[in-house]
Amino acid sequence: MIAVLQRARKSLANLGLVLTAFVLAACEPISTGRPGPAIDPNAAVPVALMVPGASGSATDQLLARSLENAARLAIADLGGVRIDLRVYQTAGQPGQAGAIAQRAVAEGARIILGPVFAQEANAAGVAVAAQGVNLLSFSNNADIAGANVFVLGPTFENTARRLVRYAASQGQRRVMIVHDRTPAGEAGRAAIARAIAGSGSTLAATAGYEFSQNGVVQAAPQISATARGAGADALFFTADTAGSLPLITQMLRDQGLTPAQARYLGLTRWDIPQATLALPGVQGGWFAMPDPGPFQAFQARYQAAYGEVPHPIAGLAYDGIAAVGALVRSGRSDALSHAALTQTSGFAGVSGTFRLRPDGTNERALAIAEIRNRQVVVIDPAPRSFGGAGF
Repeated sequence: MIAVLQRARKSLANLGLVLTAFVLAACEPISTGRPGPAIDPNAAVPVALMVPGASGSATDQLLARSLENAARLAIADLGGVRIDLRVYQTAGQPGQAGAIAQRAVAEGARIILGPVFAQEANAAGVAVAAQGVNLLSFSNNADIAGANVFVLGPTFENTARRLVRYAASQGQRRVMIVHDRTPAGEAGRAAIARAIAGSGSTLAATAGYEFSQNGVVQAAPQISATARGAGADALFFTADTAGSLPLITQMLRDQGLTPAQARYLGLTRWDIPQATLALPGVQGGWFAMPDPGPFQAFQARYQAAYGEVPHPIAGLAYDGIAAVGALVRSGRSDALSHAALTQTSGFAGVSGTFRLRPDGTNERALAIAEIRNRQVVVIDPAPRSFGGAGF
């Protein structure tokens, strides 16, 4: 228990930057109704890639390099489709992103991939909306989605829908939301509540706790009592492995509330870092993850090509190029329009099948995994196409 408490204390202290990045306020992108700039599918299509390089941060530089490498790997896989990739360094600064996006369009870009951070992506999208240029950002913040801005990152809504529906199929339909009182925790709570409302399941109860070690310790007995009183057969946690998840799951187990009484569900990946799998508190818990097969193949190819492991979100750049390439292959001059990008059949990416929604968010095919004996066991595979089980 001491090890869990120590780890949680460090994690809770280090999560502030992540939460701040998630909740940056977004301006509403301008809706133009334009179909997007026409392309010549028989020529190389100019595509802008906005990455957070030139910030002076080694972390940003690694991320920028990883995104560019993944994009170039995707281009090499397109066969006869030609992409003229033009890379723009944003330094991770929203104040520069709008001007850089405008410059990219002035220099011929027909679509923009990136940037990573929500404020950057919002600023870039607004800056080029009047030209009808669409932007596929690497953010997962659905607040910036809409008009010409799409988010490629996995969203809370998508994960919540998948888990709630699967839990219902297994007989767990009385779901209690357990969330940390942070902006990200509140966003996760809202996403889970919407997923429950649209699934036929019941929101049995909701419990929040102060985002601190003492807050978790103080709240655990009441959370346990509320779950029992509400007859909850599933607890849906917004916490992640870098934050309060190790502590809150252990504390509830200490209260006698285990997955045997109410299944633990996770809104975030519980297998990163891998050391999380050894924690007693998460044993028996379920979470959603991309189809492991395609992503493992991508990692192996990337490492063989570039001699290093890709950044965890590098696959989003590959997915963006894969979607653009598939549309350009159609031979249509309006291949990069809003209507084309939101085709219902979707695209094949390194994390599995995905599609872009008209509201700028995305749907990704996710597998359901259980942590069992300190191992990740896929208990429901990711669907390979839309319209079947899992969507």
